[in-house]
Amino acid sequence: MKISFTKKIHWTGLLLVVLGLCGFSDVTLTDIETAVIRQDYREGRRLSEELLSRQPDKPTALAASYYLGLSCVLMGQGAEAKKIFKKLEKETEDQNLRDKVYLGLFDAYYMEGHFKKALGIIQKLQHTSVQSEFMSLIYLKLARVNLKLTKWDKARDYLKKIINNYPNSLEVHTARQLLEEKQYFAVQVGAFIDRERAEKLVSELIQKQEYAYIVETLDRHSRTFYRVRVGQLSYLGEAEKLRKKLSKQGYPTQIYP
Repeated sequence: MKISFTKKIHWTGLLLVVLGLCGFSDVTLTDIETAVIRQDYREGRRLSEELLSRQPDKPTALAASYYLGLSCVLMGQGAEAKKIFKKLEKETEDQNLRDKVYLGLFDAYYMEGHFKKALGIIQKLQHTSVQSEFMSLIYLKLARVNLKLTKWDKARDYLKKIINNYPNSLEVHTARQLLEEKQYFAVQVGAFIDRERAEKLVSELIQKQEYAYIVETLDRHSRTFYRVRVGQLSYLGEAEKLRKKLSKQGYPTQIYP
């Protein structure tokens, strides 16, 4: 019995739908990486889990697990990210991937405010991977966590290392900006290209009895940004209390440095 061309198209299409439902879509590590670069971390997690569900070869599975952990930490799911990274730390023998795992583990602890634990992680990476291709990033993370721990001089030493030893790195601009920060904590509630908008926000905060002011900075393209900050606090705990207070009032908040 001959099957008409129309019916062939119908059954071919149906077969493709069934195969798709059964999980035969062709997810690759590149797809996952693209999702993460686009900052679509939910999609990055979904694709990572889909690829892992197919039980790929070990290098692919390790890389997918890394992207899964990275997506989790960037979505603020620190506890889950730590489990993934700690498991990867034991399983991977590839030094480059191990370096990235330690960086991810540092971020998980840092974002949760566990700065002493984060410091221990990044120091371990610094000492065990002295030839790491991520050394400028390692120094930047060392600087950031030392700033949070009010180890101002130590932090400045790491920032200067980035500028002197890695002048063409992606981290050098941030290092220069952090070197300009004062030795106190402040809560940033906005950053504007238009100075008038920044001044309006400062006036609003001053009316609420907050010590608000503008800090001028340049981005990588030499554009001026007017950053609105509140407070000049000696202790991180005080800055965190202020951040929570301002956050409850609806302001987007971030502690500097």
